[in-house]
Amino acid sequence: MSLSLLFLLALGFGLAGWLAGRARAWSFQTEGSARLRARPQYHAWYVAAWIVLPLAAFIAVWGWAQPQLVMQAVLADPAASQLPAFGFQREAILSEARAVASGAAPAVFNPAAQPLVEPFRAALGRYEWIGFVAAILIAFAGGAHAFLRLKPDFAARTKVETLVMRILLLASLVAILTTFGILASLLFETIRFFGMVSPLGFLTGFQWGPDPMVAPDAIRSDRYGAVPLFWGTIYIGAIIAMIVAIPLGLMSAIYLTQYAPPRWRTWIKPALEVLAGVPTVVYGYFAALTVAPAIRDLAVSAGISNASSESALAAGLVMGIMIIPFVSSMADDSIAAVPSAMRDGSYALGATRSETIRRVLIPAALPGIVAGIMLAVSRAIGETMIVVMAAGAAANLTANPLEAMTTVTFQIVALLTGEGSFDHPATLAAFALGFVLFLVTLALNFIALRVVKRFREAYE
Repeated sequence: MSLSLLFLLALGFGLAGWLAGRARAWSFQTEGSARLRARPQYHAWYVAAWIVLPLAAFIAVWGWAQPQLVMQAVLADPAASQLPAFGFQREAILSEARAVASGAAPAVFNPAAQPLVEPFRAALGRYEWIGFVAAILIAFAGGAHAFLRLKPDFAARTKVETLVMRILLLASLVAILTTFGILASLLFETIRFFGMVSPLGFLTGFQWGPDPMVAPDAIRSDRYGAVPLFWGTIYIGAIIAMIVAIPLGLMSAIYLTQYAPPRWRTWIKPALEVLAGVPTVVYGYFAALTVAPAIRDLAVSAGISNASSESALAAGLVMGIMIIPFVSSMADDSIAAVPSAMRDGSYALGATRSETIRRVLIPAALPGIVAGIMLAVSRAIGETMIVVMAAGAAANLTANPLEAMTTVTFQIVALLTGEGSFDHPATLAAFALGFVLFLVTLALNFIALRVVKRFREAYE
């Protein structure tokens, strides 16, 4: 029985428990007992929770344990004695036999997998029945335990609300625990990398050229200088993109809040925010097929003969267009949140609309605008697809926007999508780059949150 069917079984048992619990609570009232301490639906949810939650936990654990148990049973079968000791061929044979046994494939292509089909089929059937019977027993035990506790004076509402509070607390901890998990995994691999390559050379070196084919004991630390990658990330994401996004985003926010008629605003603002929902690969195609050739042709017509079709300028311009909604939306909300008394006071003193915007609204909304810019920067420096398709792969330390340039995110993709060993510094370098990028993005988010907090304290 598949996991999806087990989950449907859990929902069915939960519904049955809900109906049984509600009927039990109603029976207390019809029997002339004392007044119920909680309404019948709380009794129903209490019984349903005792069925669904333990069963869901079992299904989650069983979904991880069942493949391991099936594999152990198959490997213990005499038919598995002819398998290779290790390697890709062994995994391919086992996967092919399992696919045929489960019905995912019609037949085997490797004759060595045929003897394992029946052991797989027998093990799968046996453990499916074991999981099904165990699920029924757990559902029955949980439901019986909850059903027998129902009494007229039972505080079912308190129990259910406490359970919901704990579920909400667990949900709120997921993001925090995920962040710590990401940080721990990056930190562990980064420490391994810095055990092979000097941290000082990595953070201050000017040559980037890791070679996954070189033996780890022959690694040259001077080929792992990440400064060109850091510069490319800052130059494309924090300079060129911001030169595009900040003026356009801020001016569009000013127009929408101060000049646009209400009818225009209802159309322009959603249309502007659609840019945030366009997939980044679409922006990458636009940059590679339209913007980059146009910039190259323009540069050639201006007398620059070595202009490349892959350039930092093309990637930065398209990235700036992509993050305009981040700046515009935050600036729009910040300007609209400025108290109207400040605007009216400026008009009362004889200031024009443009003077009021420049000397009153923008300074008052500056914390929110700065927070939006910081969030946009953190979004831009983490962008990958546009850089992959428009900026190139060359790690150049140059200020010429017409040359090819690469970023940290591009190199992470390049290092992790190859066939290199995870014990080689060339692969571990991706984790070190990700750790540095994580710290930079985290710092930018903290700064943005502090600025937003200051803004809210001022005007809420």
